[in-house]
Amino acid sequence: MRTAFIKQLVEEAKKNDKIFLVVGDLGFSVVEDFANLFPKRFLNTGIAEQNMIGVAAGLAKEGYNVYVYSIGNFPTLRCMEQIRYDVAYHSLSVKIVSVGAGYAYGSLGASHHATEELGMMRTIPNMIICSPCDPVEAKSVTTISANYNGPMYLRLGKAGEAIVHKENIMNLQIGDLLPIKINSEKKVLLASGSILDYAVKYMIVENIKSDIYSVPFVKPLNVKQIKEIAEQYSEIIVLEEHQKSCGIGSAIIEQISDLYAYGVLPIYPRIKRIAIDDKFYSISGSQDYLREKAGLRLF
Repeated sequence: MRTAFIKQLVEEAKKNDKIFLVVGDLGFSVVEDFANLFPKRFLNTGIAEQNMIGVAAGLAKEGYNVYVYSIGNFPTLRCMEQIRYDVAYHSLSVKIVSVGAGYAYGSLGASHHATEELGMMRTIPNMIICSPCDPVEAKSVTTISANYNGPMYLRLGKAGEAIVHKENIMNLQIGDLLPIKINSEKKVLLASGSILDYAVKYMIVENIKSDIYSVPFVKPLNVKQIKEIAEQYSEIIVLEEHQKSCGIGSAIIEQISDLYAYGVLPIYPRIKRIAIDDKFYSISGSQDYLREKAGLRLF
């Protein structure tokens, strides 16, 4: 995903001389193409993430569309005060890019597990939150971010993620959910991030009858689509590589609950969340190993 992101960012930067990339002394073997092509729009601020957000905010105040690139929790949890006050409060065009969603850096332990940041980020006003499932979605989301004037968070996988979408995505809008497999079943799976590939393959192998949607945007959600899904399906399953509290499942439940409370929905569907329970997994291992330990399994 990170390669798809940087390749598309280079293409966007060729068309837009206001795109600026800031890194925290990492991303080498990934960001060189951008740095070599646009040396005056690239800055390595060193291992000082809070300062990096402040620098990005200053550049945005000068008219740049700034991308801040780091891994795991470093550009989010370590910088929440700066993100809230410097970026979001002023609604500045800063795109925070985190590589290594969920347990992608599982071998480095809990300090590198990005499993709570969606909940923290989505409570911040003015923040758009993206969680693409594969390189194709990552490319599309990057294009959207390059043309959006305001704060955004891009939660990317690490590298080598399988391609779920067989064709390029056309006309994706902020908040949209993307159908992956639709057979008009009564059960639907909503999944966000690279764990969607596991779900698709599992359902094929086990011959589980369920429609599937990708959720590339955690905030906002397309209310019209959520309403249609809640009306069409009697059972909704939400799968995410994030804490159960305040994650994608929470966002979907909140939206459906509001629609039901205000009489827009006549019935309330059964909703099951598969997410990380309220605990740390203080072990090291592969992403698949940690997913298994955390119980991120269908049925």
